[in-house]
Amino acid sequence: MAEKQKKKRGDRKDAYRIRDLDAMHAFAPYIIPDRVANEAVCVEQIDVTEMEKYLESKNASNPQYKYTMFHVICAALAKTLYLRPTMNTFIAGHRYYSRKDISFSFVAKKELKDHSYEALAIIRLDKEDKTSPIEQLHNKICSFVHGVRKEGKTDSTTQDIEFLNKFPRPILRFLMKILRWLDYHGKVPNFLSKDDPYYSSVFISNLGSIKMSASYHHLTNYGTNSIFVIIGEKKKRPVFNDDGTYEMRDTLELGLTIDERIADGIYFSNSIKLMKTLIQNPYLLDLPIGAEIK
Repeated sequence: MAEKQKKKRGDRKDAYRIRDLDAMHAFAPYIIPDRVANEAVCVEQIDVTEMEKYLESKNASNPQYKYTMFHVICAALAKTLYLRPTMNTFIAGHRYYSRKDISFSFVAKKELKDHSYEALAIIRLDKEDKTSPIEQLHNKICSFVHGVRKEGKTDSTTQDIEFLNKFPRPILRFLMKILRWLDYHGKVPNFLSKDDPYYSSVFISNLGSIKMSASYHHLTNYGTNSIFVIIGEKKKRPVFNDDGTYEMRDTLELGLTIDERIADGIYFSNSIKLMKTLIQNPYLLDLPIGAEIK
């Protein structure tokens, strides 16, 4: 994660400009400038045997808001981005930036029904918080979801869109041209970007919670989001041992869409290996966010 540093010319309010790039990476945004055209997609099969034991242990005391797979995956992603900070970068305006925070966005529905109200959430990790990443994210996510389902909580992004939809199409197109110019130069007002999911480190869709299977979701050229994660449905699948034998275990598929320009293949590979290690050994998520994993 980018440490606090003195702001320099060219930095953004949400990120520091990365200046020490090699020639290939520095030129990449000019060769293929669109984020959507630079999508790298991978699908990982995760053995959740240990995760299920971990969740059973965490929920043994019957907390009001139970720990779930979603909390574990978010915490694993948070720790991965903290320890592998290049994964928490983005390209905007043909320049590379390192985020000042780690944030997650997702959609929460009031009810799992057609046409049910939904709200957009951005959850930010507080790196000064002394609690473990799993505890911190569990508390923040549960608080937001409870607000949506029990109190009818709304988000400012949805409210802004509802307001803009009242304008005629020509005015809306003109306003979007202005907004895209501001986005390119990192000047989007905070009241618009602070709850916009496309300005988060990771956008997550938990399709497994609605019994849906998919492994890909596109990125967008608007905003700063460089990683989209799809959580699939838990299923019994064969897990093979070194000797060729196998056993059926509970697994889930994790689909990741990443802007391939932000790092190289080796960095991506090692980061995904760390993420899988954390998900398959979730007790590591009870350690402080900065604790190294060997």
